[in-house]
Amino acid sequence: MFAQPLYRTFRRYRTLQTHRISALPIVILMPHSACNCQCVMCDIWKGNKNLKQLTEADIEGLLGSLKAFGTRQVLMSGGEALLNPQFFRLCELLKKQGLRISLLSTGLTLQRHADALVEWVDDIIISLDGDEALHDRIRNIPGAFRKLQDGVAALKSRKPDYPITARTVIHQLNFRHWPAIIDTAKQLGLDQISFLPADTTSQAFNRKDPWNKEKQDEVLIPDADLPVLQSVIDHITVSYAELFASRFIAESVLKLQRIHDFYSAVHGHQPFPYKKCNAPWVSAVVEADGTVRPCFFHEPVGNIRERSLEQILNGEQAYRFRKELDMELNTTCKQCVCYLHLSPTTPV
Repeated sequence: MFAQPLYRTFRRYRTLQTHRISALPIVILMPHSACNCQCVMCDIWKGNKNLKQLTEADIEGLLGSLKAFGTRQVLMSGGEALLNPQFFRLCELLKKQGLRISLLSTGLTLQRHADALVEWVDDIIISLDGDEALHDRIRNIPGAFRKLQDGVAALKSRKPDYPITARTVIHQLNFRHWPAIIDTAKQLGLDQISFLPADTTSQAFNRKDPWNKEKQDEVLIPDADLPVLQSVIDHITVSYAELFASRFIAESVLKLQRIHDFYSAVHGHQPFPYKKCNAPWVSAVVEADGTVRPCFFHEPVGNIRERSLEQILNGEQAYRFRKELDMELNTTCKQCVCYLHLSPTTPV
């Protein structure tokens, strides 16, 4: 019982030291390329006509690599993963390997799939943008909030302790309503909520080209509003102290402050906040067409329909990427909004 966790820890240390993947605790899969929302801060939905999706054969082909890497958790992302008609079959294949499955979802179809979700998915992270009116406005889907609300209620009615958390992108359209977002998460009966700033510079989220300044300015918090943003954070820090203490708000006060500092850096007032991240050493992303990336924001390193995940991640291109990556100098890393850091001893 003791030897196996110790061996996993050793393999994770070895990965960090050698840049060769010996252990890969987390894999992010995108089962479906399309999305059922049309969010203002994301372009995934603009590619809905160019449908791509992972197949049962793709997942079966991954299982050997996941076993070899000792993978513990699979995050189903997207697009909206539940749009894949084989979604629960894919989950079944992964669960047979003893993997924990998390789902990142818009929440629009949770009610329809509630029974299967409770059976095959261990926890769900929903996207929450505001109260009912604001959430629907940002999602550009009438009734999106009500469907989300009904889905959460359906899951909790089947299993009251079923873990459902929220993730909120804080940007120009909702930062003034930040306290109301926290209140809404409590009213929905969620277990936790986390926050991050908007990515407007990368080619992630189906952006063939980075957004131009005009498009970025539709989402970024304006320079003139930075004092307002700071006052909102100050208010949350004082008024929601109990929710920080209970970890209902996932971030610490310091990490919440970094959202202000991120937008301040965008406007040239300070360097981007330091981020401690080792995502390319502890995780990998497999997109709906089989493309493999070291994280959401960096260039592809292969495709699982051509080589195994093990061959891709320990191939020369991926190895060189990890070995030569300097996160303090790399522009993509410096401006990143969604980072991951797992020490070798962090449980997954």
